[in-house]
Amino acid sequence: MKRPILLHPDPRLKKACAPVDDLTDELRALADDMLATMYDAPGVGLAAPQVGVLNRLIVLDCVKEEGEAPRPLIMFNPQVVAASEEESTYEEGCLSIPEHFADVTRPAEVDVRWIDRSGAEQNERFAGLWATCVQHEIDHLEGKLFIDYLKPLRRQMITRKMAKLKRELARG
Repeated sequence: MKRPILLHPDPRLKKACAPVDDLTDELRALADDMLATMYDAPGVGLAAPQVGVLNRLIVLDCVKEEGEAPRPLIMFNPQVVAASEEESTYEEGCLSIPEHFADVTRPAEVDVRWIDRSGAEQNERFAGLWATCVQHEIDHLEGKLFIDYLKPLRRQMITRKMAKLKRELARG
């Protein structure tokens, strides 16, 4: 089931999320819904707070090549356990901040530990777009948006434009 994506500014997007202590069928269904929502948007990642759920859950799939099999990942309680000193800069966007993009510099490679949908612990090293995406989504779990990396004036400008967009959408 596709879920509505919250748009910035929304106070739920700025809250730190609670860890998932018990992997329930409801949380697995939420993860499936989030993947459907992400693919439909279309996007490469989505965090639970973006659909109004304040739990530590993200989904991602950074496969972009035509004809390449999708690789959907569901991560409960994801955490970066190591990061490279080398950095990379990507133009980031966000499904909660449509039509706005900015260069963000992050570690080029990260080791991430998480719990998969079956409850098993997973570890993997991510590089390139995957590394950027997983860090971006984990930031959401801490209440941090990609615009928080920008200079205050640019961040305020984007926030004002998003507030105006939300007013226009509310008016129909």
